[in-house]
Amino acid sequence: MSNVPAVPLGEKRTVRIQWAPSAAPRIRKELVEDLLAREVSPEVIDEAEIVVSELVANAIRHAKPLSDGAIRIHWKVKNNVVEVEVSDGGGPTVPRPAPPTMWAPGGRGLRIVRSLAHEWGVIEEAHGRTVWASLGGPSRRRSH
Repeated sequence: MSNVPAVPLGEKRTVRIQWAPSAAPRIRKELVEDLLAREVSPEVIDEAEIVVSELVANAIRHAKPLSDGAIRIHWKVKNNVVEVEVSDGGGPTVPRPAPPTMWAPGGRGLRIVRSLAHEWGVIEEAHGRTVWASLGGPSRRRSH
């Protein structure tokens, strides 16, 4: 199945990866392998893969790297709930879902995150920013 060693449920994982367009596919692969080893449900793994891709892509597109030239991806699993965080060096604007537009070539990332996560948010820090999402918990369907 996977060559990633089994990790006790609830244990945290942190990966620092060079700030580059290739970061999203690399971290997505590592996250999926880790969640498979932990026997997280396939639906939650799919959602986590999409969310981490969007958050990493947004960090690369809209922010700067951390002081060491990397972005930090952190996740943990507890009771089949996956919490994922992506930290970068911050950017000129606070991340928020873009208004829906039919013809825009982008701008859907945080709307996708918002639709999949039961909670998500942004933490402003002294030397950067962390965007986090929690997946696999109680459904929080939005009416807008």
